[in-house]
Amino acid sequence: MSIWPDGYGRHVWDSVGSTLSEAHEMLPTLTGPTWLLAHEQTAARGRRGRAWSTPRGNFAGTLILPLNAPPQTAALRSFVASLALYEAFVAVTGKPNAFALKWPNDVLLNGGKVAGILLETAGPHLIIGIGVNLIAAPGADEVEPGAVRPVSLTSAFGITVGPEDFLAALASAYAPLEMQFQTYGFAPIRAAWMDKAARRGEIITARTMRDTWRGTFEDVDESGNLVLTTAQGRLAIAAADVYFDDT
Repeated sequence: MSIWPDGYGRHVWDSVGSTLSEAHEMLPTLTGPTWLLAHEQTAARGRRGRAWSTPRGNFAGTLILPLNAPPQTAALRSFVASLALYEAFVAVTGKPNAFALKWPNDVLLNGGKVAGILLETAGPHLIIGIGVNLIAAPGADEVEPGAVRPVSLTSAFGITVGPEDFLAALASAYAPLEMQFQTYGFAPIRAAWMDKAARRGEIITARTMRDTWRGTFEDVDESGNLVLTTAQGRLAIAAADVYFDDT
């Protein structure tokens, strides 16, 4: 059974428009890191404003971190959150080999997307939005062409994990990783993330609004950049959507 971490607040709603929006409204009243959870979101969003399907029974959560750090350091929390998600999934399923981490901010289950992370900054706060397909996943027609197929825990394993139970596992996993990051920096987080990285050593495609790169996924560098070996040489990419050849 997960133990709620000391120093972390917790707010749970039955239904809200978006936990990210609620987070922005709550900022003036918060004094420490706080988890938010909604059993239903009616106006959820993902990266670049994309819709994220969050039916009742799925996980729609947000972590607010009081954080006075440069944006490039704050952005590395996506790797901390990814690792915490991995550990939470293993805790509730007991199946470590079923999960992998996809740069920059997704968790895969048997090759399909089961969770996504969205980071926003608001003054001295970092807001980490997390969506998890616990019982249901969007259909193929709800994601962009070439994107990793969505999957859910229930479809993969035939189990049902409640959002509040998953929040307890996630919060319990996140707190020590955050402490590790604050104490030792990005290096141990990066090493642990790379151990669980999807498609390392394989050819992938990284695409921004302007450019597309294709190359072998070699590494994630000390700044969190995706490192590809391309026909033009070694390339470090700060932000992009990643696509696999077989999706």
